[in-house]
Amino acid sequence: MRSPKEYAHAHIPGAINLPLFSDDERAILGTLYKKEGQRAAIRLGVKLVGPKLEALMLDAEKHLQSSDYFKIYCWRGGMRSGFVCFFLQFLGYKTLQLQGGYKSFRRAILNGFSHPFHFFVLGGMTGSGKTEILHELAGLGEQVIDLEGIARHRGSSYGYMDAAQQPSNEQFENELGMALRKQDLTLPIWIEDESRMIGNCVIPNGLFQAMQQAPLVVVDCPIEE
Repeated sequence: MRSPKEYAHAHIPGAINLPLFSDDERAILGTLYKKEGQRAAIRLGVKLVGPKLEALMLDAEKHLQSSDYFKIYCWRGGMRSGFVCFFLQFLGYKTLQLQGGYKSFRRAILNGFSHPFHFFVLGGMTGSGKTEILHELAGLGEQVIDLEGIARHRGSSYGYMDAAQQPSNEQFENELGMALRKQDLTLPIWIEDESRMIGNCVIPNGLFQAMQQAPLVVVDCPIEE
């Protein structure tokens, strides 16, 4: 339940945004909250939301069946997500509200980069097929993190992938953190040798240090190949 600009900057991977307020409305509410307090902001929020309730209901119904749960979050797990949980429950839907909101999700993602990782780093010259080898390893059942795929960037020489726009650095961290959470940290994880920056995306410090200390497997092939 975040504003379009908030969501575009970064979000929980896979989240669908049903903004309760536009970017301008959120800015106005924030200013009013600071100047006149919570009650004044709530009153204006109710006025702004009222005409949107039918559209919100119809948008929500496009995404889930009545037997499913709506998992809802906003910035801090506060008024926006709380109000929508109440509204959807009133309509007969089951809801789960993320306590602490996106802010708590970010804290968990950033803390996750300090875990001890058991990496094998795959290195070699540009064009030696490291990404293809990683994909083959994944097909064989090995654990693999594709940094260039997550950053939507081909690395030092080839740059942006098919003209796709890179995610914000925050969104890169979110997607990388979620990919790592799917791995078994007691087993090796294969990852490509990268500099600290992949295009405009920066590998988190704890993760980069773990890569620097990991065994390096070098792909060595003739320049013609």
